[in-house]
Amino acid sequence: MPAAAPSPPRRPRATPLPAGVRRGALLQALAGLLWLPQAALLALAVARLAEGGGLAEMLWPAGLVALLGLARAGLEARGGRIAFAAARALLGTLRAEALTALATRSPLDATRPASGAAASVLAEQAEAVLPYLLRFRAARLRATLLPPLILLAILPFSWLAALALLLAAPMIPLFMALIGLRAKAASEARLLELGGMNGFLLDRLRGLASIRALGAVEATATRLRAQAESLRERSMAVLRIAFLSSAVMELFSALGVALVAVYVGFHLLGQLEAGSWGAPLSLGGGLFILLLAPAFFEPLREMCAAWHDRAAGEAALGALRALAAPDALALPGALEAAPAPRPAPPPALLAEGLRFRHPGAARDTLAEISLSLAPGEHVALLGPSGTGKSTLLALLAGLAEPGAGRIRIGGVPLDAANAAALRRRIAWVGQRPHLFAGSRHANVALGRAGLGRPETARALRLAGLGAEGGVGEGGAGLSGGEALRLAMARALADPAATLVLADEPTAHLDAATAAALTETLLALCQGRTLLLATHDPVLAARMDRVITL
Repeated sequence: MPAAAPSPPRRPRATPLPAGVRRGALLQALAGLLWLPQAALLALAVARLAEGGGLAEMLWPAGLVALLGLARAGLEARGGRIAFAAARALLGTLRAEALTALATRSPLDATRPASGAAASVLAEQAEAVLPYLLRFRAARLRATLLPPLILLAILPFSWLAALALLLAAPMIPLFMALIGLRAKAASEARLLELGGMNGFLLDRLRGLASIRALGAVEATATRLRAQAESLRERSMAVLRIAFLSSAVMELFSALGVALVAVYVGFHLLGQLEAGSWGAPLSLGGGLFILLLAPAFFEPLREMCAAWHDRAAGEAALGALRALAAPDALALPGALEAAPAPRPAPPPALLAEGLRFRHPGAARDTLAEISLSLAPGEHVALLGPSGTGKSTLLALLAGLAEPGAGRIRIGGVPLDAANAAALRRRIAWVGQRPHLFAGSRHANVALGRAGLGRPETARALRLAGLGAEGGVGEGGAGLSGGEALRLAMARALADPAATLVLADEPTAHLDAATAAALTETLLALCQGRTLLLATHDPVLAARMDRVITL
């Protein structure tokens, strides 16, 4: 029975507004409501002043306005701090989930994002989540609460003024929603372009020596300039939409306030008597309406000013969720804590009925593969390209779970519960090991517990390398054969790693270098179980047995 094909990726779910952000926005909305009694006190004071009141009648309204202003500022500051702490905590959680998902994805997952694109999402694009939560989502909550309450405060004075505000208000979010559709698409395209350019730049930096050797510096620079120009154009498109949204917002809010001001002015002059529930508006009532009209549009203006933050934030949230895709091919036991392995004899290896299909593939890469190795046996896997040798080694190393079948190492089943511990007993020798800038000892030890200078010196000696000397980034300063021998010393320095899996260790080497590397491998694998995939018949002939796929 063929292995089940992976389910299609799930659609990203909507992120609920964090409780802290909601609580902070509510405090800020309460601060906005304090403008109602402030406006009432100001209107009352002006009305009494117009009626001939003296300075004494102005003192207590002025004192109350000042106290309310202090309370309003305190609520604004407190709400902002609460919302920021909650938004920062959510962003940290999203980043942690994305990093955990990246760390637990199998190397066999063909959908793994490029390292440059992943770094761009986590370090740069993710910061767009904060303005989205703090400005747009909080402003949208305030825009939902404040305008209706302000309308209710205006309605007892003038139903016509309330109606004018009610008719003008929906035009702002309506046009902003139409503009927002384009803004979101533009932001997503910009983030995609940014991730692609970062990935391209990181890839070219890694291969800078090859680019120089091949004389492709100018071609690479030309392509990088083209990508930078494309990113500039997409960034300008986002800015154009942001300016358009600001113009729409200011236009409709200004028209709404002007309409109310014209009505109140003509009504107080006696030119327009309708709209005030029979009795004419007083000076205090008209001034109260005029003071509340801009406050009615203020939450809507804040929301629309942050509309482009919404587009960038939703695009960033989508990118973070894509990194944390739940349907990605997982590394078995990636989150399990494995104790340090104890020295043990070389294990037997048994695989029965293995099947595996890469996500999205139409057919199995491996079908009904079975093999067994005795403790300490050295075996070669031969076969043409595409027969699944590398995939089989990856399954035996516990880098992915097979679709069917079972694997046992030293009698212990290789499953999610045991994978982390068993991987500590496996040495992996790949075709393209990465070497870091530093000493040879540091490149062999990699900070692993129990690998001090005596252990790394022994591994380097068996690999035919001197213990002294430095290594440049990517193995600079070493020949190809020396770099591979150093990688073998790194893989086999731990005496507890008694099962060795090697993938094409002599590929792309001349005959003399391949022969020297073969001797190094055999010396390092004494007393260990070895399974290697190769096209090299000379290397295969040095093994105890050959299995052909």
